[in-house]
Amino acid sequence: MKKLCCIFILLCFFYINTLTSSFSGAEDVRPNKCEFTSLSCHKVFCAPWQRCVAGVCRCKLPYQCPRNATTEVCTEGKRKLQTYCQQKSVECSNPSNVKYRFSSEAPCTDTFSVRLTGSKETSKGIIKVKLPTLEKELFICAKQWSLREANVVCKQLGFPRGADAPASNKDLPLVTKESPEEHCLQATCRGLENSLAECALRKLPVEKQVAEVKCYTENRDCGSGEFKCSNGKCIPSELACDSENDCGDLSDELCCKDCSAGFHCKSDTCIPERYKCNGELDCISEEDESNCEVEQEPKSEKQEEEGQESKAIQNEETGNIVNYDMDAERRLVMKSLPELSCGVPPPAAPTKITRKKRVIGGTNAVKNQFPWQVAIKDGTSVNCGGIYIGGCWVLTAAHCVRANQPQRYLIILELLDRLSYDKDIDSFPVKSVIVHESYNPNTYENDIALLEVKNIYSNPKCMQTDNNMVPACVPWSPFQFRAGDTCTVSGWGREKGMSRVFHLKWGHINLMNNCSEVYKERFLDKMECAGTYDGSIDACKGDSGGPLVCYDVNNVAYVWGIVSWGENCGVPGFPGVYTKVAHYYEWISHQVGRSLISKYNV
Repeated sequence: MKKLCCIFILLCFFYINTLTSSFSGAEDVRPNKCEFTSLSCHKVFCAPWQRCVAGVCRCKLPYQCPRNATTEVCTEGKRKLQTYCQQKSVECSNPSNVKYRFSSEAPCTDTFSVRLTGSKETSKGIIKVKLPTLEKELFICAKQWSLREANVVCKQLGFPRGADAPASNKDLPLVTKESPEEHCLQATCRGLENSLAECALRKLPVEKQVAEVKCYTENRDCGSGEFKCSNGKCIPSELACDSENDCGDLSDELCCKDCSAGFHCKSDTCIPERYKCNGELDCISEEDESNCEVEQEPKSEKQEEEGQESKAIQNEETGNIVNYDMDAERRLVMKSLPELSCGVPPPAAPTKITRKKRVIGGTNAVKNQFPWQVAIKDGTSVNCGGIYIGGCWVLTAAHCVRANQPQRYLIILELLDRLSYDKDIDSFPVKSVIVHESYNPNTYENDIALLEVKNIYSNPKCMQTDNNMVPACVPWSPFQFRAGDTCTVSGWGREKGMSRVFHLKWGHINLMNNCSEVYKERFLDKMECAGTYDGSIDACKGDSGGPLVCYDVNNVAYVWGIVSWGENCGVPGFPGVYTKVAHYYEWISHQVGRSLISKYNV
């Protein structure tokens, strides 16, 4: 029915390709355009007032926000809301109505406002800000003025594409201005805010220069030396992949093979160096918050300079001009969101799958090593595996089951040896079988199915009742893992020569770019290739429906693939093909309920 194998010829081809691109592709580091934005949750985490639906961050309703908050907030329409998250939810649902925009903390006696002065052009001028707590307007300080803050100001003034981008942040417009005021406002933004009121604001002594802004109003095709933002804005190519949100919608930082500055996430996104080890996840694969307690590599001169500037700001004699901190509030709300417990074996099991010498057919598994692995008994025999994903649900391959015959199947838990059943082994009869509606048995396209078991214990934990079962996490983004990553396949499949296997075995295999060179038109979208260079570790007949599991930097297991098909077992040149689960996140969540598999507020 299916078999999986790995490749010497093909992997060498991919390996050479990878090396070639790494040496010759320097000019490709900065793309010309990018289809992703700050709302693309396959690349970034959604804000706490949003959730990920079909790859896009969409607005939550206010009541779906966490209730714990630090302060009540006001909108520009002087409406008071209990939390910042609720205000952002209302604003998210009414983006064109400025009265729902954040203004200040309660009481709502006055509003925050921004205007431009000193120019006849409505899109250009010196920035003056009026705070509810002050009678007089203040200039924006020249100190640390950047395109991030300029974009926020322009968006607040009604220019959705933000500010006009100079050749570099050092060339942002500043003007010498004699000010009757003794102080100005230093603004520090992330760049995704819709109002300067959401940024950190500090009152500093006025220096010789204050900030000016020119908002982006052009409607033209971008030139050869420019990057086209998803919002239609053109910026100099040098500003793409520099870790800063120059476009205003993040599109210049989400398709980067490398970063000219900042930290490069495995998903090919660039984030500022200051976001690394800040206690907040920014890379969807979480590597920005890994190894944060160990000593970091020596910082570059630029990083040292940024750190000194940041420290200087913290040591200013004058503090924040406002009492609230919306960035801290956002982080607090994010931490208050519920998280699933998945992908982490019980403490008694090995907590890290270490690389071992490869042997044909893999290595015998030990108890609790793969607590999401189940066996699917069809009548009197076990011909397929499955993956426990939570509640009463098991994920498997469509070619393993028949939708109209659930009574045929029994799900066996914690099975190691098929010839020696442990007395504590539990089993669940199947209640229903859901095969993907577009499954094609001739091509194995959409080879995915769900089994719902009967809750025989009438317990909310269902399949986790009185056992060591742990669900594997379901990936929501096809960018969480990539070609070259080492993952783990497990099952009771045949050995080389088709000899039967009775003990659960596992082995390491590598994700690959694709198998179109080997399988031609048979390798389709939503399929994944994986194998070893010499074909020594591979899935085979009997492994169908079982898990290809990838581990993130925190050793949390995601079911990245379902054993689907292949040609020959353990033969170099014929990689195994898996159903790529990330492409079916929406389909799975529709069947089992989003709350069962949603991780990190997606």
